[in-house]
Amino acid sequence: MDLFTLFPTISTSFIVISAVLVAIGWNLIIKGKREAHKKTMIAAAVAALLFFIIYMSRTVFIGNTSWGGPDDLKIYYQIFLVFHIVLATVAAVFGITTLVLGFKEKYAKHRKWGRTTSVIWFFTAITGVAVYVLLYVLYPGGHTKPVWEVIFGL
Repeated sequence: MDLFTLFPTISTSFIVISAVLVAIGWNLIIKGKREAHKKTMIAAAVAALLFFIIYMSRTVFIGNTSWGGPDDLKIYYQIFLVFHIVLATVAAVFGITTLVLGFKEKYAKHRKWGRTTSVIWFFTAITGVAVYVLLYVLYPGGHTKPVWEVIFGL
């Protein structure tokens, strides 16, 4: 594994860890284990933050990997990528909002936001893994480019 695939592998692992922790945290709160839920969800947020730091560092210093697969699939990949990015952005905003509501002890709102946030987070993790698999497992070999060139296919 070279440096260009090491960082995406690590960052994708953190987002998967985050999603697993969210699922565990959800299970804990259903069982009434509020303190364990809180600690688990904080750990999930830390894992998500580590993902973001690694991802952004790689994006700033190295760039992003462009599509390496067949040209006739490129437009489908780009649409999927934009969907994933929008979903991830929404998930991040919802996640921060849900955490703040929990820390402020506004539990009724926290519960409502938390259910939606968790589902969005799971879809974000799944689509993130799909992007990783497409770029580094199924169709490796795309060149590293700045993020805007990758998104818009320039």
